[in-house]
Amino acid sequence: MINFALLGAGRIGKMHAALIAASPQARLSYVFDSHSPSAVALAESYGATVAESVDVILQDQSIDAILIATSTDTHVGFIIQAAKAGKAILCEKPIDLSTKLVTDCWQQIKDCNVPIQIGFNRRFDPTHATLQGKLTAGEIGELQQLIITSRDPDIAPAEYLRNSGGIFRDMIIHDFDMLRFITGEEITEVHAIGSTLIDPKLAQFGDVDSVMLTLKTASGKLCHINGSRRCVYGYDQRIEAFGANGMLQSTNPLPHSVSMSTPQNTASHSPLNPFFIERYQQAYQAQLSSFINCLINKTAPSPSFLDGLRAQQLADAAQQSLDTGLPVKLA
Repeated sequence: MINFALLGAGRIGKMHAALIAASPQARLSYVFDSHSPSAVALAESYGATVAESVDVILQDQSIDAILIATSTDTHVGFIIQAAKAGKAILCEKPIDLSTKLVTDCWQQIKDCNVPIQIGFNRRFDPTHATLQGKLTAGEIGELQQLIITSRDPDIAPAEYLRNSGGIFRDMIIHDFDMLRFITGEEITEVHAIGSTLIDPKLAQFGDVDSVMLTLKTASGKLCHINGSRRCVYGYDQRIEAFGANGMLQSTNPLPHSVSMSTPQNTASHSPLNPFFIERYQQAYQAQLSSFINCLINKTAPSPSFLDGLRAQQLADAAQQSLDTGLPVKLA
């Protein structure tokens, strides 16, 4: 049984608490949040203890793992504290908005030898993971092109976006990780273009709401990401892998599979899932199970801290390309 402490009792923290409580291999022992009423309410729901401070959690020898679901600006500090206390770590993405802080964090914890997994949960989505598995098995031959569509259902409030780090660090960072996961390669070139087609106010703080990127892997494979902050028909997440001998597509699972035909519509389907928690519920469950199994079997979790750093570096390169209008080459 893996004893967890959860840091963060907001929307994503509540989801993680439910998943931990539902796992036969895990127990939610502590909840901590800087907003005490939120921590109390969540802890009471699952019979956990409210921690008055993170130090209380880290000093408890019975705690095996820390799940970090707090605001992004707190991740690095909590990772360092937890690693130095010898606790396993599952941290929501991104590690931080600053690549320098992520790199400095790694220098401080790399010798702690604790398991660290970063929450790029899409690797565990059944449809995406099946695509990656079939590609790795050679079922469509050598991969030549990879296309990712990533569209949120609606744009977040401007005040959130002002401090989000930009669309590449906040949203498309998941897709950078998916590129590396599916291709099994590093990205060597990034070219990004973008516009404010949904909310022109984003331009005031140097952000955009609509982007297209072309990328090249170390072996020359070509990749494309298209992203939008607003999609009126739901949360649109698709991947297409084009190979020498065929094509693989990972499409959107629907809330139900019933289709309806009427005088007005033929084979009409339900709308897409409303947002990421509903769309990736199975992925979040599989992510937690994978992390727990790594702790039990003493194997290295994936995606790792360094996977988080690589995705961050790609986000930086995309932002540089957007700012300069030029492709950016990476070592």
